[in-house]
Amino acid sequence: MIVIEQLSKIFKTNHQEFKAVDNMSLKIEKGEIFGVIGYSGAGKSTFIRLINRLEEPTSGTVEIEGQNVTGLSKHDLRIKRQEIGMIFQHFNLLWSRTVEENIAFPLEIAGVSKGESAKRVQELIDLVGLTGKEKNYPSQLSGGQKQRVGIARALANNPKVLLCDEATSALDPETTDAILGLLVDINEKLGLTIILITHEMHVIQKICHNVAVMESGRIVEQGSVLDVFSYPKMPVTKKFVEQVMGKPDDELTDDLLLEHISDGHILKLQFVKETANQAIISEVAKKYEVDVNIIQGNIKQTQEGAYGSLYVQMTGELTAVEDALQFIRSTSVDVEVISHG
Repeated sequence: MIVIEQLSKIFKTNHQEFKAVDNMSLKIEKGEIFGVIGYSGAGKSTFIRLINRLEEPTSGTVEIEGQNVTGLSKHDLRIKRQEIGMIFQHFNLLWSRTVEENIAFPLEIAGVSKGESAKRVQELIDLVGLTGKEKNYPSQLSGGQKQRVGIARALANNPKVLLCDEATSALDPETTDAILGLLVDINEKLGLTIILITHEMHVIQKICHNVAVMESGRIVEQGSVLDVFSYPKMPVTKKFVEQVMGKPDDELTDDLLLEHISDGHILKLQFVKETANQAIISEVAKKYEVDVNIIQGNIKQTQEGAYGSLYVQMTGELTAVEDALQFIRSTSVDVEVISHG
């Protein structure tokens, strides 16, 4: 669907060069929600604006459905942009226009007749949950409602790709969840490819299928959300994972804590995808003569399934414990023995 190869953007100021995007290459499949995450200054906003050439690339190519967007003339680019919707952090609405007039604006530019435009606008108002707000002005709307207008406007011309530039950063947590839920619904109903950039890992966790982590204009890590969350490799990725999972449980291996759990085995169980929903603890306790106490843990849900870890204390006869460990290892749960009692 979208192929990005060796994409770079260099800004020149006062005889100095700053490489905002540095030789990025990505493939994004049709119909997926692809997240790009990075801290401020990582280059992610510049990257997303290169896709529809709101910023002109210094080098490299962006190909959408086999068409090289970076090679289009200005006239052809205007036509192509009708297939690429975009929503912004601060909504970018026209304050002198009502909800329906804001949504109709791109249809006016595209030369759609008033009758067809009115029908399309009402469809979109219903889709994004703004029925009854047609005549309201942006000043009469909440932040979440303004973003719903922005989403509807971006969908007006039936785009194939939706670009989301920090679309939830200006919203409170509850409204953020509602907007993210709306984007998932739109993705599923319309088969729309969504590229979303953010600095918030819970946004990636909630709706994305795959993710790329950016730092200093480069992609330093990428893969499925489950893989990146479960096994982060780069320091910057580990920091992002801590946003939703908390800091690593290093204290569980400290001698001070282990003094309070002196008997039995302390185990770390790593869950990925469907295994996170298995009642593995109760199953082990029923099958084997062991007692299992949960010390602590954290399980999170993503679009591809659940992941996380659980620390437990297992006590019982050594043979029973070994049998229980062998059973756990026969499942897809990863087991690490932290200490032996």
